Amino acid sequence: MKKNYSAWKTPLLIIIILFACLAVIGFSFRFKDVPTTSDEIARLEKALQDIRAAMNVDSVRQYNIQRIMSIIEQYNKDMSSEMKYEVANEIYEMAVKYTNLDVDLICATITHESAATWDPKVKSNAGAIGLMQIMPATGMYLAKYEDITWTDTNEILTDPIYNIRMGSRYLSTLISYYDLEGGLAAYNGGEKRAAFWLANNKADGILWAETRDYIPAVKKLYKKFRESAL
Repeated sequence: MKKNYSAWKTPLLIIIILFACLAVIGFSFRFKDVPTTSDEIARLEKALQDIRAAMNVDSVRQYNIQRIMSIIEQYNKDMSSEMKYEVANEIYEMAVKYTNLDVDLICATITHESAATWDPKVKSNAGAIGLMQIMPATGMYLAKYEDITWTDTNEILTDPIYNIRMGSRYLSTLISYYDLEGGLAAYNGGEKRAAFWLANNKADGILWAETRDYIPAVKKLYKKFRESAL
């Protein structure tokens, strides 16, 4: 599995900013004992503000990662701690990258798509693979945009990081076109039928029975996960 080291970016940033702040302080004390000019004081305050901002960002990240890991634990107790962290971190990254997604919606989609297993190797009878149940043809298309070299279908789609990355891009795109319910309908039952359903004011009898059940099921999980964070 491709490793994701983005979780180290924020702590590294904090260290860099801290050294910058110390450098400012050290310079001031070495040559003038204390900051005396307004410019020196402003630089010191800015460095301290940067540190606080970086620490706040890291706190939000770690809070969300811990929440996601607790959700994974509910459904897949056998997943290793390392993988849980990597999966949770990727979900957080995708929620930051796509403004129409959040960690709870991604987790709700994964929970339903994986049949509440959170098993990266899960496969459906229709041929969809992985946490976000991506069909091979869709995966090959999405891989180009994610700069993923398509080698082996099973290998790529059972990689949880790749799967979440591609699935989140796809879900975000569909929601941007059709809003939440329409996006979920398209994710499960295809764009043409979802678009036709919306064009007919969500009339009965247009969506597949599975899709009709899918939308409220994902929304129910979404609400559950959101409320658990309050």
